[in-house]
Amino acid sequence: MRKNAEESLNRLTVPLMDLFGLSRWLATLIVLLLLGCMGSAVYWSLHSAPPRHLTITSGPPGSTFETNAIQYQAILQRHGVTLHINPSQGSLENLQRLKNGLSDVDVGFVQGGVTNADGNRKPVSLGSIAYQPLLVFCQADHPPKFLSDLKGKRLALGPSGSGTHVLGSALLDLNGINETNGAAQFVKIAPENMGTALISNQVDAVFLMGDSASRQIMRQLLTHTNVVLFDFLQAEGYIRKISYLSKIEMPEGYLDFGRDLPSHTVRLIGPTVELLARPDLHPALSDLLIEAAREVHGKASMSAKKGEFPAPLQHDYDLSEDAVRYYKSGKTWLYSKLPFVLASIVSQILIAFVPLVVVIIPAIRLIPTTYKFRVRLLINYRYRMLLRLERELRHNLTEAERNNLRLRLDEIEAAVNKMKVPASFGETFYGLRGHIIFVRERLGQMKPAH
Repeated sequence: MRKNAEESLNRLTVPLMDLFGLSRWLATLIVLLLLGCMGSAVYWSLHSAPPRHLTITSGPPGSTFETNAIQYQAILQRHGVTLHINPSQGSLENLQRLKNGLSDVDVGFVQGGVTNADGNRKPVSLGSIAYQPLLVFCQADHPPKFLSDLKGKRLALGPSGSGTHVLGSALLDLNGINETNGAAQFVKIAPENMGTALISNQVDAVFLMGDSASRQIMRQLLTHTNVVLFDFLQAEGYIRKISYLSKIEMPEGYLDFGRDLPSHTVRLIGPTVELLARPDLHPALSDLLIEAAREVHGKASMSAKKGEFPAPLQHDYDLSEDAVRYYKSGKTWLYSKLPFVLASIVSQILIAFVPLVVVIIPAIRLIPTTYKFRVRLLINYRYRMLLRLERELRHNLTEAERNNLRLRLDEIEAAVNKMKVPASFGETFYGLRGHIIFVRERLGQMKPAH
């Protein structure tokens, strides 16, 4: 095997030696450098390609977050990218996973205002994808007018890892109700059981949002006759107190025009949901995820107009540079013209090999120019030595002086004979050797001094 490698190396070095007159070691060095550059280009090409697998942290089974993730999965699959869905308890756990450098999560849904998560990596935002209204359902027989009326009541806020729990706690705290002062009884109930618990009078009010509850449960409560949806009469005050909240309205009849549900426009509040990603997410995948977000969230809904989302709204986390570029000018030219898989292959070639070609071609062109310049300098140097020696030829040289000139002429001739020059310098090289012979003949014809 070693012999085969040496033979292969010889096949590459011999043409350089013959064409440019290079020494073996210099030709070998150039070949090794070229092979190293090619190897580096191949390595870079393989490692710069966008991954074909992504992991998204979603939410509890049946939640809006999980439903969205499933839709993203189908869209990305059309482009040859597999999206793995990792369920969670909600926004807080999603954020913890994204902040944890040891986690394999690439992207996730996080409700605005959820920022208190430990971790050593700060995720970036790909944009806001939807409004997330907080739905507070209460017993219909004694509906509260304000959140402060929930003092002394049995409340269910959902799992502690959810954005629902974070926002509900913040709103209740503004009304003097929290889990430490005993102003209300906080009941721990799984989101999938909240509807049954409220209808069966196990609790007086439940807080639900899409990051932890399913659409089926929320629709069940919205249409139940013994349950009312809390109307945030103080919505304007809340959104000014808590900057990441927005006012959202559910129009009269939106749920069922025939039954006039709801019977009046209901004022709601809620944050936006951000699509967060790890900071080193590949730009092509960032574009693909925003495209998926446009397809999923770009339609008209209760809380948003058509085309309103996704949007480059900056809240708790900075928009990634790739997201900023996308919202300004769209996908990169290559990915806008070619299918994702083909575009990624072409992109790899362009990124890895075009710079290499740009560097190598001038370098290869520079090699003969540099070497010819070096050969010309060497030949001119020998010519100068020969001219200097010829100027010393004169009559009446002593035998010792003639012998000294012969030795110097022998040294010049020996040095010239050792020179390796390319064929393009053949005429100059043989001319130098002819002039050496000419000077030697002159020296031989000179008579010694008596």
